[in-house]
This record gives sequence, structure tokens and C-alpha cells, in this order.
Amino acid sequence: MMLPKGTMIAVADGEKLNLFRNSGDEAELKLIAAEHAQVDDDARGSRSRQNSSGNPDQSQANEDGFSAGIVELLNKGVLAGKIEGLVVIAAPRALGEMRKHYHKALSAKLLGEISKDLAGHSIADVETAIQAA
Repeated sequence: MMLPKGTMIAVADGEKLNLFRNSGDEAELKLIAAEHAQVDDDARGSRSRQNSSGNPDQSQANEDGFSAGIVELLNKGVLAGKIEGLVVIAAPRALGEMRKHYHKALSAKLLGEISKDLAGHSIADVETAIQAA
């Protein structure tokens, strides 16, 4: 996958978010860490899982809320004009939850998605996954 200079790359799972910016060009990918606001982990997930004594999976609900919070942060960045192009790399379960919260404007700026858990991996691993996509 070739990415224009300035493209943002969000690498996430249900507990972590790392943001990178491509400081290289389309021919040579070079990711640098980008600062971001704290993710609102109180954001509501899709509520596809109800917590009850019959289904006490609070940790999954927390991960879904964090995933929704990531997208809320990304949506704000797109709407504010701070994100011109975006690639989302996320664990499969988190990516599925994130897609439910994409704003129409974010979808228009989305250059690609990679369903892979690379949160906590090195920048080199992320670059390799992008180049292979």
C-alpha cells in the first residue's frame, strides 16, 4: 500500500492506540509517532453485548467502549481538517467495532484498513504490514 506524505496511521486494539504520520512519500514510507489526545474510554460501544448476570463480560464491553472512543477521536480529527488521509490497523474484533462508529467524512478519508493486531509492535513491523498490504 502506497501512502501519500502526511497520511495518519492509527494502530489499535481494545486497550491501546498508537498514531503515526507518514513523513516520507508514496515511494518511501517513513512513519513517525504523532501525538494525540487521550481516548475517552467511557465511550459507548455498539451495545451488541449486554452486561448481565447471564453475560458478565465487562472487559469486552470496556474494549468496545475504547474502540468507539478511538473512532470518536479520529472522527474529530477528520472533521477538524487535521487528517487528510487515514489507515486503520486494528485487531480484528476492535476493527469490527470501530467500523460501526465511522463518520461519513472519516470513511471518505480512509485509504485502507488492515485487520491485524500490531498494537505495541515496533514502527518497523507496522511499516512492513503496510507495505505488504
